[in-house]
Amino acid sequence: MKIYTKTGDKGETSLFGGQRVWKDDLRISAYGTVDELNSVLGVAVNEITDKELLEAINSIQNDLFTLGSDLASPLEKENKAFTIPRVNSLFVERLEKLIDNYDSKLPPLKNFIIPGGTKGAGLLHLARTVCRRAEREVTSLAKVESITEEIKIYLNRLSDLLFVLARFENFSSNHPDIEWKK
Repeated sequence: MKIYTKTGDKGETSLFGGQRVWKDDLRISAYGTVDELNSVLGVAVNEITDKELLEAINSIQNDLFTLGSDLASPLEKENKAFTIPRVNSLFVERLEKLIDNYDSKLPPLKNFIIPGGTKGAGLLHLARTVCRRAEREVTSLAKVESITEEIKIYLNRLSDLLFVLARFENFSSNHPDIEWKK
């Protein structure tokens, strides 16, 4: 199978199901940013040594593939040839459990913190900001097209989790959070 198809040379691409759209379509922007988020996490894992944290990130990366395929597959154009996995409430519940688990291991947050610390923490903060952008783009998409509702919730929780994971990475590396000085 060739990597290039030449079908996108004029600025269009195909969604699952065959529908052709412009490459700057809201749907393409949304799942493109989810792909970018997944790539940032792929870089972050190179700087993290905690095995439990690496397992959590791997699980998130797999979720993001499902989320991206869900976004690339309009709800109203289901493909009968194959079943598209959809994000559901179980995805959100897993994130909430991770947030509670990692947050319980951290000292209480008393000030705003500046993104940074270890390389791993810095990359998790970067992932958080890309996640927030994905959330904004998905919100824009949801105003004009039907999407799986749990996608918005998942991205909202994921940005919270990435914040907690960045703090955990600093904490477990004995690197204090960088507090915002007013």
